[in-house]
Amino acid sequence: MIPAPFDYVRPGSLDEACRVLAEADEAGEDVKVLAGGQSLLPLLRLRLSYPSALVDVGRLAELRGVEDRGDHVFVGALTTHDEVLRSEVVRELVPLLALATATVADPAVRHRGTFGGSLAHADPAGDLPAVALALDCVLVVRSDEGEREIPAAGFFVDYLESALEPGEVLVGVRVPKLGPGWGFHYEKFHRTAQSWATVGVAAAVRLGEGGGVVEEARIALTNMGPTPVRARATETALVGVPITPSGSEPSGSGFSGPGGPASGGDRLRHACDLADEGTSPPTDLHGDPAYRRHLARVLTRRAVVAAGH
Repeated sequence: MIPAPFDYVRPGSLDEACRVLAEADEAGEDVKVLAGGQSLLPLLRLRLSYPSALVDVGRLAELRGVEDRGDHVFVGALTTHDEVLRSEVVRELVPLLALATATVADPAVRHRGTFGGSLAHADPAGDLPAVALALDCVLVVRSDEGEREIPAAGFFVDYLESALEPGEVLVGVRVPKLGPGWGFHYEKFHRTAQSWATVGVAAAVRLGEGGGVVEEARIALTNMGPTPVRARATETALVGVPITPSGSEPSGSGFSGPGGPASGGDRLRHACDLADEGTSPPTDLHGDPAYRRHLARVLTRRAVVAAGH
């Protein structure tokens, strides 16, 4: 299909972009910010989105790049997925971001699509929103009135809806460094290599100094509701659970559930079976809610075991 008619504006600076967006907001116009275009253009072609104008920020170099800023890594909104993947800073200091980015679509999309665009699009089936949620990232946005920060937990509002206000542009993202003792993994199930996740799990696990026993866990789920979801019940239940490479536990681990003492992999299985609590997975051609709940439990266990080793 052919998109509906729209005006096209390409500002030469971030300040100019903010000014254009502010003027459009005052005039009551519906405008969209164009970055890599890998998510927006399909919506335009299907006429699921028909803005009066596109503001193309794709050539603003000030919004691109990766920097080590001490306690966090700052990733510019226009940094492409490929640039994120090739960044030594990302791979060494925030590896969960690299692991998830490697699963995004295909090389062609990764060379055009942007990190910030994936987050601002707020698609719950996207891989990176769950990572931002698991790592407690902070999103930095700018408007004609100044700058503000939005924690990832408050950024994703509803399906394809973020906390960005009219006139605001996502500048970049602060990705916290979790430090030593943490392991990471992104586990994704999709029917074809280039498709959206049917379900995905972003896992960060911190083991004790002796290794093997979970002291803290962060688990976020992809495509299990209208927004990415933290599996809080699983995070709590994992504390104190020993993890072995096979996903089983040594006998006599001491867990006592409703049916009495348990051993082997029961504690880990019990914790991961809580992953779908509080979720509202969608129904589509790839699966119904029951199927996605099953996937969430299975993939969470895989992700936790992989992150723990």
